[in-house]
Amino acid sequence: MSYKLDIKMKGQQYDEKAAGYIARVNRLPVSGLKMPIIIALAFGYFIALYDVIDVGLALPYVSFNGIGLTGGQSSFIASMGLFGYIPGAIGLSFLADKIGRKPGLIITASITAIGSLGNAFSINYAMLVAFRFITGMGIGGDLILVIVYLVEMVPTKGRGHYVNMVYIVGWAGLGLGPFLASEVVLLIPNIGWRIIFVIGGILAVIIVIIRETAPETVRFLAVKKRYDELEKVVSEMEKNAMRKAHVDKLPEPEPENFAYTERKNPFTVFKDKKYKKRIIAVFITIFFFYWGEYPYLTLMTTYTKSILLYPSTLESSVIFYFGLAGIATFLGSIGIRLVLEKVHRGKLVTISNGIGMLLGIIITVYGAVNRNIIIMFVGMIVTNFIGVGWSNQLNYLNGSENVPSDVRATAFSLQDGLGHLGAGISLLLLFPLILSVGSYTGWIIYQIPMVIAAAFLIFILPNTIGKNLETINEALDTNKIES
Repeated sequence: MSYKLDIKMKGQQYDEKAAGYIARVNRLPVSGLKMPIIIALAFGYFIALYDVIDVGLALPYVSFNGIGLTGGQSSFIASMGLFGYIPGAIGLSFLADKIGRKPGLIITASITAIGSLGNAFSINYAMLVAFRFITGMGIGGDLILVIVYLVEMVPTKGRGHYVNMVYIVGWAGLGLGPFLASEVVLLIPNIGWRIIFVIGGILAVIIVIIRETAPETVRFLAVKKRYDELEKVVSEMEKNAMRKAHVDKLPEPEPENFAYTERKNPFTVFKDKKYKKRIIAVFITIFFFYWGEYPYLTLMTTYTKSILLYPSTLESSVIFYFGLAGIATFLGSIGIRLVLEKVHRGKLVTISNGIGMLLGIIITVYGAVNRNIIIMFVGMIVTNFIGVGWSNQLNYLNGSENVPSDVRATAFSLQDGLGHLGAGISLLLLFPLILSVGSYTGWIIYQIPMVIAAAFLIFILPNTIGKNLETINEALDTNKIES
């Protein structure tokens, strides 16, 4: 079957070959990716999210020559990991837009492995700070490229559910990982923090090996017009999908009307008002989400110990319940599947930020201030289930779905990479703010902006559910295709 279209717009012309290959992927009944590759993508998130919260559990036990870290040192170490996200996300994503998603993913996992193992074997404070920055670089790049790779390889129908599958495994790192890690640091306080980092490093090495077998993404190959490779990748995906779905025939592909633009400089995407508005809106939402989320994830146990002056016995209970509440994040990532492909992403992230982060942390702080661990635990469950468990993946879907394929990694990395500035800055300012205005006011100030920013997305972003990425971003003026 041939597809003909006689239309030009702003120098763009319908690309028959690219449209055909994208249509062949979109008509697949299930993902054409092999399971080991999906697992390798998912465990990249496991490591990233495992690392984020386990740092908070490890820091109170880190010591060099028998001397533990001060509250300021703990905050600085946590911040350095987050500041590493910025050059890692932007630099490695820019590289991925140039040379490919696959090599980018291999590089990110390799850097994460070096950083994690370096954390484990650090012999002084300066060394730990340096390797936290390196770890952050690898994780910052990986968080972007895993989602970019996935959205560029799965069928349009249920795209959010495929991303959610990665998050379910990732939130196991944020949920189940802290529970196990909290037991490690409590049972082996002297070296438990080192064991936590070793686990992350070993997993990263395994991921590098598996990712070597992954193909390049369909959309990257299409943008680069590497049609011979594209045919091999798409044909293999069709075979895998038919085998998974137990079918011997696929429906006819239905190409859509679009044209790719390959920009020599990905940053010129900001010259387009449509994309500039979307990118800035998502960036602001991510910035303020991280501003409020990361202090909760990494400093809540330090807050009860250093600010509320909990005795060691009560602090042990906080660490145990904080780790246990992490399981709610894992459960929340599963629960969102009920509404993920039914409700506009902007509306969902507003609900998640408002109910999960704002209300959940208010309850948590109320319990903490009154030394009621049960109420604190309830607040943690609310925060983890609908706040942490939902918002991150919604932000990442918004960041990856609403930008064109030729600059997807770079544009998304600017949103998330620079967004991590919110986390890095907020970690340094939270404790001084609380000491100045009090616990309730301090924590609430940190959550309100993310709710307001998310509400604006409802009006700025299109509804992407069930729509092809090219329809959202690269569509031409007409959808008429003659066959």
